[in-house]
Amino acid sequence: MKRVFDTGNAAITEAAIIAGCDVYAGYPITPSTEIAENMSRRLPQNGGWYLQAEDELAGLYACLGASLGGLKAMTSTSGPGYVLFSDPYGWGISSEIPVVIVDAQRVGPVSGITGAPGQGEFYLSRYPTHGGNFETIVLAPNSVQEAFDMTVRAFYLSERFRTPVTILADQIVTDGWESFEIPENDEELAQRGLEVVERRINRGPEFFPPTDEIDIPPVVLGHNTGAACSDWTPTEEGYDIEDPTAHLKHSYRLVYKIRNHRELIDDCQEVCTDDEPDIILVSYGSISRVVISAVKEARRRGIKAGAIRLKSLWPFQDKLFENRNGAKYLVAELNFEGQLVREVQRAAQSINDVHFYGKCGELPSVDELIGAVRAVLAGDKPEAVQFVSEAW
Repeated sequence: MKRVFDTGNAAITEAAIIAGCDVYAGYPITPSTEIAENMSRRLPQNGGWYLQAEDELAGLYACLGASLGGLKAMTSTSGPGYVLFSDPYGWGISSEIPVVIVDAQRVGPVSGITGAPGQGEFYLSRYPTHGGNFETIVLAPNSVQEAFDMTVRAFYLSERFRTPVTILADQIVTDGWESFEIPENDEELAQRGLEVVERRINRGPEFFPPTDEIDIPPVVLGHNTGAACSDWTPTEEGYDIEDPTAHLKHSYRLVYKIRNHRELIDDCQEVCTDDEPDIILVSYGSISRVVISAVKEARRRGIKAGAIRLKSLWPFQDKLFENRNGAKYLVAELNFEGQLVREVQRAAQSINDVHFYGKCGELPSVDELIGAVRAVLAGDKPEAVQFVSEAW
């Protein structure tokens, strides 16, 4: 196992190479630009291709085209580029095209602050395109090592589920420097719990089966397959059809191939939640590292606190918030309006017992979170500092 000291962007690059990525196409945008730079250097060294696209939209379309040609592809961006992906993302979902998309979140709205962390695309990653009738797979690393591991896993899931997979990182993860391990053979890859699925070719005749099955090779155009591929409602052979029954079958597949195999996706980290805590802090991404430290410090001070850190965001893990014996929740996010907190409210079937602490552009301190914990347990509203944090 090789140990390297580098950024999350470098880790994502090396993971993509190991996962068999053949093509990267994208447009530079802070804080993901170094992924493009690194891929422009590393892919040609490994027999792959790098394309500097004219914009983010063209980058994702090029990746989808490469995937339809039988190659593994990846692109990366930040919030202003991620929102532009709506049309090609929908094409990838509906046409069941494997591709990996990295979004390094930064402060918004719109262009915001380029060099500061945010978490504003939580819902956008669930609903990245128009029309509805689909599920998405979204993974959220909180470290450089996890950025590596989840990139390999994203390619694995993308191939097995025949769908785009998003890695929802943030600026601290992608720009941060940490040591991480790179497996140098299949045995070391397995030691990290990782696996690489090679690209196969679907030779038909059913290219869009109306079932929830996975592990069906994706459509690859050419190679004498005679395949059809369109983002219109397809027949089972992939041809366009204006038929509500066909649309129901296709939509069923797009939703339930993911929902009915979510045991391959669901992942979380629970800290000190086995002793019926009075309050559970919920988070994902880089802020979760402070949350976990705050929970450990709170317990040292005699507060029965626990934490749930979501490693996979979508499909949302409702089961984590069931039967918690009346525990209150404090959801910590790198935004001011609260996004993850609303899913926790829904899953916990409670509004009054779910509270929010938001900060943007920088991480909260352990003491800030413990102060919010004490306020919630006392029945008060967590304290927000004007122009610095938001709480409710």
